[in-house]
Amino acid sequence: MESDCEQQSASLFLTPYFNMQQTLKNTLMQLAAEYENKDFIVGDPSWFMHQVEGAANKETLAFVAASLSYGSRKQFLPKIQALLDCSNGRAQSFYDWVKTGTFKADIPDDQNRCFYRLYTYATMHKMLCALQEMLLSYGTIKQYVKTHSNTETMTCSEAVEVIVRYFSERGIEGIIPKNTKSSCKRICMFLRWMVRDASPVDIGLWSDIIDKRTLIIPMDTHVLQEANRLGLMSSKVASMSSAIKLTARLREVFPDDPLKGDFALFGVGIAK
Repeated sequence: MESDCEQQSASLFLTPYFNMQQTLKNTLMQLAAEYENKDFIVGDPSWFMHQVEGAANKETLAFVAASLSYGSRKQFLPKIQALLDCSNGRAQSFYDWVKTGTFKADIPDDQNRCFYRLYTYATMHKMLCALQEMLLSYGTIKQYVKTHSNTETMTCSEAVEVIVRYFSERGIEGIIPKNTKSSCKRICMFLRWMVRDASPVDIGLWSDIIDKRTLIIPMDTHVLQEANRLGLMSSKVASMSSAIKLTARLREVFPDDPLKGDFALFGVGIAK
């Protein structure tokens, strides 16, 4: 049976949600072109995957970086850097640091020690253990997701479901959403990084298994507010339903690559 996430995405995929004023379309296209460049990476969590070599290494670091990307950038970016520093000191690569379990020396199972905000060292330890299990069994996150797809080319909704289900079954909560009722912003952001190709920001390692036209906007409160202000939608909660609706609006402007609109909305926030 299809999940709510998959049903909503399928019903809106490649279907215009509203007619959009040409002026707004032009503005979004101009902003996307302006802000999707190498400078965007500076101060963005996507920066980290550009600092390492090798597909598996980039993918693994990108997943952990995306998972930690909430709250203030000034606070979470140093935490991601600290993990990268640990891996550089103890393993050949971030991928090896996770897959071999070397991380356990740096991230002990300590419930009384805070790592970042609501995440204790125990929270991070448990998540990394689950990720290690995946890498040992399947080699990469991509291969795990591909193995659990029902079709040769899967949708973003299906990939989100597969990832969320894996960690939920292992008791991981908070750092990875337990279901797809929320917008799953950080997973959708990770998938944007992995799927979109021909971009100075996103690296397209999964472009052969997921159609970028099916990607879902990484929605948080800021994105929701900007979308409401522009009249793209009218929603009060940053849910998966809202994210799918906003993506449908962006598909009117960027039919072959709706998440170019993610850069446009970023630009709107800077320009206002």
